[in-house]
Amino acid sequence: MHRRPVMRIALSTLALLGGLGVAAGTGTAAQADSKPEQPASAGLLTALQKDFHLTAQQAEQRLAAEKQAAKTDRAAREAAGSAFAGSWFDAKKGTLTVALTGTRTADAVRATGAEVRTGARHSEARLTSVKRAIDRIKAPTSVTGWRVDPRTNRVVVDVLAKDRSDKAVRAFLTKAEDAGPVTVHAVEGAPEKPRPLAAGTVGGDPFYTGNVRCSIGFSVVGGFVTAGHCGQPGQAVYGWDNSYIGNIQGSTFPGDDMAWVNVGSGWWTTPVVLGWGTVSDQLVRGSNVAPVGSSICRSGSTSHWHCGTVLGLNETINYANGPVYEATHTNVCAEPGDSGGSFISGDQAQGVTSGGFGNCTSGGETWFQPVNEILGRYGLTLVTS
Repeated sequence: MHRRPVMRIALSTLALLGGLGVAAGTGTAAQADSKPEQPASAGLLTALQKDFHLTAQQAEQRLAAEKQAAKTDRAAREAAGSAFAGSWFDAKKGTLTVALTGTRTADAVRATGAEVRTGARHSEARLTSVKRAIDRIKAPTSVTGWRVDPRTNRVVVDVLAKDRSDKAVRAFLTKAEDAGPVTVHAVEGAPEKPRPLAAGTVGGDPFYTGNVRCSIGFSVVGGFVTAGHCGQPGQAVYGWDNSYIGNIQGSTFPGDDMAWVNVGSGWWTTPVVLGWGTVSDQLVRGSNVAPVGSSICRSGSTSHWHCGTVLGLNETINYANGPVYEATHTNVCAEPGDSGGSFISGDQAQGVTSGGFGNCTSGGETWFQPVNEILGRYGLTLVTS
């Protein structure tokens, strides 16, 4: 969808009036805490009310609780040490729950403000090693992915329900279960394999590489980040108005699904994610990771703005092209052309859309590549307000 030049002018004015310069930092705790707390935009609150059936007050309370949970999570992980067995946000209570394999560090974890659940059999480190072992097993196409699930304290393997008894699936699951504690989840609502969402620098805006349209993720110093399957290094990139932006400087897919594009030729970078008229355009103020259970929204050039919940972290997606590791799983819908677009929780950048199944009419699920991993891989700095 091409938008009128007036929207470009409005964004330029926002950058000028708001003093939205380039900030050196990628949303570390020190950076986030050094700035005054900013209220959530009215548009974001409206979106949460609609998608989560909340009152205005409930939406505001949830965003505040999720922001605090992200801060608590960092402190709780450090306090728990080797006993850490995972964490998740409880939307009903508005609190972060931390699982522990023992009780020795329980008081220290509670002191961070987290609720504590003791008695977990496996540490997160142990479950992560099991997941990595499964990563080395060749998976049939009916196995859609696998992840560490902090709530069940096991590695969950997703399998298309209609193919659960398939010989190749059963053989894969036998090997996976030999690696460690595994639970099989039959995916009833996925009649298809997850797929990359490409059909062809403001988050959610379209860009083009040849006849492929994808979406911009987040502005970084000197360019923007997006999905790796959208193009190869050296390819020319064109914007929503078909003017030349720059070239793909780095791209990886599969294994990871990440890329970055340099920006020039009159284009500029701003810490903004498009709300597409559903909500007001959103400012990006950091990249603190949202825990499992947090609300999250996505902006893309096909289906525009949609919200949902974080279902899992550090998941492997089994695309037909090959697996993508360390992705985050959500129940936010997406469609072809949304690839590379922004996932944001509150005002914190989370990642770029990789792929999924379903659509925004009947519903679906998506995965994204975490933005902090992309920044670290290419040595980039997120542009923040």
